[in-house]
Amino acid sequence: MAPDRLVVGFDLDMTLIDSRPGIAAVWDAVSSRSGVFVDSALAVSRLGPPLAHEAAEWFPPERVAEAVELYRGLYPDTAITASALMGGAAEAIAAVRKHGGRVLVVTAKNTAHAKLHVDHLGLDVDEVIGGVWAEQKGEVLREHGATIFVGDHLGDIRGARAAGALALGVPTGGLSTQELREAGADVVLADLADFSFWLDDHMLERRLAALESELAGLGSVLVAFSGGADSAFLLAAAVRALGPDKVAAATAVSASLPDAELEPAREFAASLGVVHHTPRTDEMSREGYRANAGDRCYFCKAELVEVLAPLAEELGITHIATGTNADDGRAGFRPGIRAAAERGAVTPLKDAGFTKEQVREASLRWGLPTWDKPAAACLSSRIAYGLTITPARLARVEQAEVALRAVLAEASVPVRNLRVRDVGDAARVEVDAELVELVTALEDAHEAVLAAGFDVVEVDPKGFRSGSMNELLPNPQRYR
Repeated sequence: MAPDRLVVGFDLDMTLIDSRPGIAAVWDAVSSRSGVFVDSALAVSRLGPPLAHEAAEWFPPERVAEAVELYRGLYPDTAITASALMGGAAEAIAAVRKHGGRVLVVTAKNTAHAKLHVDHLGLDVDEVIGGVWAEQKGEVLREHGATIFVGDHLGDIRGARAAGALALGVPTGGLSTQELREAGADVVLADLADFSFWLDDHMLERRLAALESELAGLGSVLVAFSGGADSAFLLAAAVRALGPDKVAAATAVSASLPDAELEPAREFAASLGVVHHTPRTDEMSREGYRANAGDRCYFCKAELVEVLAPLAEELGITHIATGTNADDGRAGFRPGIRAAAERGAVTPLKDAGFTKEQVREASLRWGLPTWDKPAAACLSSRIAYGLTITPARLARVEQAEVALRAVLAEASVPVRNLRVRDVGDAARVEVDAELVELVTALEDAHEAVLAAGFDVVEVDPKGFRSGSMNELLPNPQRYR
């Protein structure tokens, strides 16, 4: 089960914005107009509680409401433009967005004024809720499903605790790190500039826990193991959750698998103590695969799962799992995902919310050699849609890529991502964008591809990009 969607709440004053200059100016104006002295410097040193609390420090009880009304009337024209973002505020919000989360501003400031600040400073938030303090903030956070609240005041910590959310303190207001910790903050950051790093780590831990729970619930699993970063990480995670006796790996062998992928896959599985199976698949026998329309991957994945199903049954394994991640699930153009799902395959990485970046980060933590392995889609992905898939075409592409990598290595060209796309009689070479000019000028590189059987070679000026063949489809939506 995927973890619930991330919802993060932020306090406003001295957490997201430095409103002290504007608030001081308002208090000075209130003092001048009311005839009651207000030490504005002292007032702004203790921001956090509701406005009436501060007014009561200076005005007699019968005049507090009057002071609040005067303050609020002066505020829009006096305080908004004088306030500025706290360091790291925009980046902190962007970090939540990066993880697909929602952002709330929950503040004691009245909602109208809080929204003026948010709009003036261009903060990308989903909702602003004002007029709440301490435990009242907790009620709002709970109502919106927030699991993290960031603030600088004791009342913010109290609000987070009341909501059962993680309380993150930042000592950018009047409280020290020690005071925030003593108040019950789960985490105290130096400032918001550290928030994105903390959140990346927090979300990875959260998703690792979700993945372990997901895999443990499967009982046993046969991993469709291509040898790439995603399926390698899934295989390692399955072993951690279930033990090697409840896990098996299967790498489908066919004309679409580059020969260079098989031995590393076998070695990786062996390093985990997992039995590695190499069943043969015959996607070439499927007309839809050979026809190579936009839904080619549907027929390839259907063949894979239908071959693995009897193997899983023979091994007494209850589930077949693919390395589909959350980014794949959001990409839209993935007919292969649909084919696997229709045949009962499970997608633990996707279900736990794992992105490609998180797969690589977790793999690095675990010391997996595949953590930085470049994407290596099957050879058929190199053939332009509409061209019939044949063993000869696949072999030509593989030969061209092997020869081209050898030439680039000899020339000390540090290529990471490389594809030779078959667009008919011509080959379109894609390499890392920063290497396009260099490879274009390298005559030996062109000769290596021509020697594989192509008549023409061109280097794509846009550089490597996954799924570039989809750009040639007239209507990719129909294949989703």
